[in-house]
Amino acid sequence: MSPPPIPADCRAFVLFGATGDLARRMLWPSLYALDCDGLLPPAFQLIGAATSQLTAEQFAGRVKDAILQSANAALFNEAAFTAFIARVRYVAVDIQAPGGLEPIRAQLLPNKAEEKCGIIFYLSTGPQLFGQICLALRDSGMVDQYSRVVIEKPIGADTASANRTNEAVAAAFTEDQVFRIDHYLGKESVQNLIALRFANSIFEPLWNANAIEQVQISVAETVGVDGRWPFYDATGALRDMVQSHLLQLLCLVAMEPPASFTPSAVRNEKVKVLWSLRPIAGADIATHAVAGQYTAGFSGGQAANGYLEETGAGAAAGASTTSKTETFVALRVEIDNWRWAGVPFYLRTGKRLQKRQSEIAIQFKPAPYNIFAGIGAALAPNMLLIKLQPDEMITLTLMHKKPGLHEVQLGEVGLNLSLDGAFGPSRRRIAYERMLLDVLRNNSALFVRRDEVEAAWKWIDGIIDGWRTTGQTPKPYSAGSWGPTAAIELLARHGHAWHE
Repeated sequence: MSPPPIPADCRAFVLFGATGDLARRMLWPSLYALDCDGLLPPAFQLIGAATSQLTAEQFAGRVKDAILQSANAALFNEAAFTAFIARVRYVAVDIQAPGGLEPIRAQLLPNKAEEKCGIIFYLSTGPQLFGQICLALRDSGMVDQYSRVVIEKPIGADTASANRTNEAVAAAFTEDQVFRIDHYLGKESVQNLIALRFANSIFEPLWNANAIEQVQISVAETVGVDGRWPFYDATGALRDMVQSHLLQLLCLVAMEPPASFTPSAVRNEKVKVLWSLRPIAGADIATHAVAGQYTAGFSGGQAANGYLEETGAGAAAGASTTSKTETFVALRVEIDNWRWAGVPFYLRTGKRLQKRQSEIAIQFKPAPYNIFAGIGAALAPNMLLIKLQPDEMITLTLMHKKPGLHEVQLGEVGLNLSLDGAFGPSRRRIAYERMLLDVLRNNSALFVRRDEVEAAWKWIDGIIDGWRTTGQTPKPYSAGSWGPTAAIELLARHGHAWHE
C-alpha cells in the first residue's frame, strides 16, 4: 500500500548536490518549468544543499544561469523567476560532521515541536554518499511516513555494492518511499511506447516471436568522456548505460501487459523480463558481447582525441596510459520466455560514435512470399522505429507502390506519428519534469524497484566476469565511426545489420 499523500501545508523538496552538473543542466530548469506551469503546490519549499559557501544572491544567480542555458530558456522571464526563487533557500552542509544536516532542519522545521513534515529528498550526489545521507536524515528526525527519497544512478557498481546501497537506504526509508530514477523513462516517446503497446489492440497479436524478426536498441553519443575520465574509467559503458537505460528500454519493449497501470503491476512485469534474460557466459561471451574503446579520429568535422588521450587520463592512470575500460558495448540478448524465444535483442551504446541517436527499431519478419518477384520488385520487412533523441517520433515503414503508369515498383513509406499534427504544437519538455512531477504525485510506475536493480546487476555481472575470465579486451574504433567491426559481425553472422 502506498503511504498517505504528503500534507499540502508542509511539503518541501531538498536537493543534495544543488550546485552540481545534473542540478544545473536538468533539475533547476525542470523545477522552474513546473512552477511556471502552476504544478508546484503553493507552499512548496525548495532547499538547495551542497558543500559550497554561497550567499543567497550568489546561489540565485547560479540558478538563473542554469535556466538561461537550458532547454527551458524560452520560458524565462523576470517575474516568473522572482516568484520561483522566492521558494528557494540555499544551505551549506557537511554530512561528514556531527549535526551536519542541522542547517536543513533549521530551514524546514524551525519549530522543534512540529511532529509531521513530509519532505522529498533528492540525492544528486556520488553514490558512495547515498547511505550516509539517508542515515543522517533519519537520525536528524526529518524522515517520517510521508517522506520520499529520489536516488540517481549509478546504484552500485555490481550486485554486491548495489545490495549494500539498497540496505543503507532501506535503513531510513521503506521501499515504497524510494524513487530510483532513470530519466530515459520520462521521455515522451518512451511513454508513447507504453501507450502504443497497451492502448491499441492492433499490435498485440504481432508483438511476439511469431511476427518479429529482431529488436535493436541503440543509444549512441558523439561526445567523449567530457572531463569525467576518472569516474568513467572506473565505470565503463556496460555499467553506465546498459545496466540502467538500455535494460529499462528492453523491459518496456518485452514486458507482458500489466494488469493495470499501477506502479506494482508495471514493475512486476518489468522484473520478469530481467529474470528471463539468458546469461551471457562461457563460449557465448565471444559471440554475444563486444566491447570497444575509441581512438583518435574525427567527430563532427573536428579532430577528436582517443580515450587514452582525454583530459584527466594521465592523472588518473599515473605513469600508465593504458586502460581496459570499454566506451562501447554491443550485445546479442536472448529472452527465454514464450513470447520472445528465438528473437534476438541487439543492444548498442557508445561514445564518440558517428551520430547522436537513441532509438528502438522493431523489425518484423518478411512477407512469406513475394508475388512481385517476377517483375523484379523486392520486398523490405516492415519496421516500427521509435526515436527517443535527438528527435522524438514513431514511424512504421510499409511497402507502397510508387506513383506512375509503369509496372509496379515498390518503395518503403513511413507512417509517422506526429504529435504536433494530432494535438497541436507543444513545448518539448525535459524528461526530468515528468519524473519530478511523478515523485510529487507519489507515482512510482516509471521508477526502478529494488529487485529490478539487483536482477539487472546480476545479469551484468555475468558479462563482466565473462570478459575477465576469457581475457576479452575492448577493440579499438576510430572516433566518429559506428564502433568496432566486431559489432557489425555480431549481427552479420545472423544475417542482420544495424539500423543507422
